[in-house]
Amino acid sequence: MTAKSVLITGAASGIGKACAQRMAREGFGVVVADVNLPAAEALANELTGAGFSAIAVRMDVSNEGEVEAGFDKMLDTYGSCDLVMSNAGVQIVHSFDEYPFEDWKKMMAIHADGAFLVARAAFRRMKAGGRGGRIVFTGSVQSFVGSKLKEPYNFAKHGVAGLAKSIAREGAEYGIYTYTICPSFIKTPLVEKQILEQAAALGITEEEVVRNIMLRDTVDGAFTTVEDVADMLVFLSNDRGALTGQSLRLTHGWAMM
Repeated sequence: MTAKSVLITGAASGIGKACAQRMAREGFGVVVADVNLPAAEALANELTGAGFSAIAVRMDVSNEGEVEAGFDKMLDTYGSCDLVMSNAGVQIVHSFDEYPFEDWKKMMAIHADGAFLVARAAFRRMKAGGRGGRIVFTGSVQSFVGSKLKEPYNFAKHGVAGLAKSIAREGAEYGIYTYTICPSFIKTPLVEKQILEQAAALGITEEEVVRNIMLRDTVDGAFTTVEDVADMLVFLSNDRGALTGQSLRLTHGWAMM
C-alpha cells in the first residue's frame, strides 16, 4: 500500500503520461488508465522498473463497465481513491456545416460522457472511503473561448468546467474537491495532428497555424508544456478546498480573467 493513490485517464501519452510520471515521483501509487492497454502497461512497467508503484488498466472512458472496473482495481490494489485526473480526450476538426453527426457523438462520448463516468466513479469511492479526495478535469483555454472547426470540443470543454463547479458544491461536505486545469496549446501528438488538419482545412501553412491561430493570443508566443500541467496537478493534490470549483488557466496570458 502507498500513502495515496491517483488514477489518470488518457495516461499512456501526452499530458496524462507526464502527470503519471510526476505523481509517481511524488510518492503516489499510480493507476495508468488508457484505452490503449499495451501503451498503459508499458508506462506502468517503466514506472515500476524505476522503483515506483504503478498498475495499468484498460479504460474506455465512454464505457461505464470499464470505468467502474478500473476504479475497483484501484481500490483492490491501493485501498483508496485519493486523486483522479479525468484527462482522456481526442480532437476531430471539420467546418461546422460539414461536421458529421457521428464525429460529434464520438466527441461527446469521450469528453462529456467520459468526464461524467470517471468523476461519478471517483466521487462514489471517495465518499464511501470517508477521507475525501480530489477530482481534476483537463479542460482547455477553449473552456472559455471559441475556435473555428472545434464546436464539439468547445462545447465539451465549457461543460467540463461547469461540471467541476457543480460537483464542488455537492462534494464539499465529504471533503471532495474539484478543479479544472485549462492549458492553452501544448505540443502533444494530439496538437501536432491538429496543426496538420487545420492547415489543410484552412488552406494555410503549418507555421501559420501555429503563429496566427494557436499562439496568436498568448502574451509571449509560447506553448504551455506538459510539465506545467503536472506541476499544477501536484499543487492541487495538496489543496485543502480553497480552490475547489476553480478553473486554473495555464495559457501564457490568453483568456485572462
